[in-house]
Amino acid sequence: MGVSGIIKLILASTSPRRAAILRQLGIPFEVVASQVEEETDGPVDRRVEKLALAKAEAVSARREGLILGADTLVCLHGEILGKPRDQAEAARMLRRISGQVHQVLTGLALVEGARQVCAHQLTAVEMRSLTEAEIQRYVATGEPLDKAGAYGIQGKGAALVKRIDGCFYNVVGLPVSLLVQQLAKFGVEVP
Repeated sequence: MGVSGIIKLILASTSPRRAAILRQLGIPFEVVASQVEEETDGPVDRRVEKLALAKAEAVSARREGLILGADTLVCLHGEILGKPRDQAEAARMLRRISGQVHQVLTGLALVEGARQVCAHQLTAVEMRSLTEAEIQRYVATGEPLDKAGAYGIQGKGAALVKRIDGCFYNVVGLPVSLLVQQLAKFGVEVP
């Protein structure tokens, strides 16, 4: 049984994690990069929604169809932890989140012509206390270098996480339950 009410979704993101989630759900899609400048102002919840919408609108200007934009940010005590530039920065981020609770917010926007919906999901993630040796071993894997907050919960970084409160897939980069609710507004049903 496939997804009803949709020919193909256009994902305005080159994230392999978002693509994997859509494949897991059985949603047919194609990827079209949005190439939107990341904005750094405003409250985090509004910022992720605004960036998700900007990505979807940028692709919508070039392509017709149902466009999905998403943006994920990691926050610790109100400060955004983006993707580390190098291994040293990844290690610094991991030291900061060690033993702490941080928030992962993902904005999700769907655009089809003049219709658009936008929302966000928040998940609290508690990291266990990490030793310096654990941090160095994890950084050496290379996994933290392309991930906000310097870890991937869907990979080796799962061993660093003590507990989550909220949607697991939100931490990966695409909140499934929110996506299904938003797709329903466009007449798309996901089994």
